[in-house]
Amino acid sequence: MNLSIVIPLLNEEESLKELHDWIVSVMQSNHFLYEILFIDDGSTDNSWKIISELSAANTNVKGIRFLKNFGKSQALHAGFKAVKGDVIITMDADLQDNPEEIPELYNLIVKDGFDLISGWKKKRYDSVIAKNLPSKLFNWAAQKTSGVKLHDFNCGLKAYKKEVVKNIEVSGEMHRYIPVLAKNAGFTKIDEKVVQHQARKYGSTKFGMERFINGFLDLITIWFLSKFGKRPMHLFGALGALMFIIGFGFALYLGIDKLFLNRFGRLITERPQFYIALTAMVMGSQLFLAGFIGEIIVRSKKNETRYSISEKLNIN
Repeated sequence: MNLSIVIPLLNEEESLKELHDWIVSVMQSNHFLYEILFIDDGSTDNSWKIISELSAANTNVKGIRFLKNFGKSQALHAGFKAVKGDVIITMDADLQDNPEEIPELYNLIVKDGFDLISGWKKKRYDSVIAKNLPSKLFNWAAQKTSGVKLHDFNCGLKAYKKEVVKNIEVSGEMHRYIPVLAKNAGFTKIDEKVVQHQARKYGSTKFGMERFINGFLDLITIWFLSKFGKRPMHLFGALGALMFIIGFGFALYLGIDKLFLNRFGRLITERPQFYIALTAMVMGSQLFLAGFIGEIIVRSKKNETRYSISEKLNIN
């Protein structure tokens, strides 16, 4: 199979048939062997009914339905596990991503040898205040923190080599940082392509301003995990050692002063340096313990069930 198209969605009943017909038209005109995988992330409208009808009429259409809304990252994770194509395309279901971009994205992976191509919505049709400006700030911070030079990390339209999606774990709300996850997994041939962005035709966005707050928090998380996720003792051990040395230094100073100099004529417990020493050594010990516990967790970590699937269509 040439191509797998993964489409996570939530309450997009109005756009699904039009999106399906548009994708099929592009697939047929380019003679792709393809599958379209819709992941219904707990929709409460008729989205699943429409996906079922599309699947009955077109055997290339497959579906996964979650019991409830688990989030876009979990939907992508389920899709990545199920796909069989050599190249995987992800796109949103709201018709803001243009399927006409798919052939060129496919060629960039197959012919030019890239591991991942991320779409760049250079010209956007979203609100300047609500989306454009926060998005620019978010992307700038992501570039500086991750070292991945992309202009639009959160664009839903991306193309991947199959090996990429099979070797990354998309959890929490990390779908924004899939290029960073890919880089951390060793896939370094990452680039971007300017893609056409279209105004939303039906319904309203499912994401509010809180996505930018969550995005920055996730950025801190992925920065930490990329640097210390597999070696937490390197961070906590270093901080613990520093705090313990500071505390021990104050304690040594107090001991020498009391035994040999006794300049102040006060009990050690009446001096502020005693409490600094005590606090620093306790914190140092706690940080060491945190590092040891982190190492144990890393070595004993097992995959957790992050979502529950209600139904599947045409998936073996």
